[in-house]
Amino acid sequence: MADNIYMQCKNEKTLHYLKVLGQVIKQKRLKTTDKSRHNFCNSYELDSSNLRRIENGEIEPKVTMLLRISEALNTPLSEIINETEKKLGKNFFVIEQ
Repeated sequence: MADNIYMQCKNEKTLHYLKVLGQVIKQKRLKTTDKSRHNFCNSYELDSSNLRRIENGEIEPKVTMLLRISEALNTPLSEIINETEKKLGKNFFVIEQ
């Protein structure tokens, strides 16, 4: 239920950004490791349920969590953000322009 309240507080563009960010993280995890989400999280002391919610775009991750995920993936956080922005396109803005 807390997720539903959280989702109601976010605009559609923010929700879309979080979904794409989660997809990028999941694709990188699947590409760079041969581990399930659970095994990946156990290997790097990450919370599996939090990663599931991040990968599904259900929560807005803290920067420190993104840093931990990027380090576990051996990928700079800037690369994850850049790939997310590339997928969204140059005309995507979270705030109205």
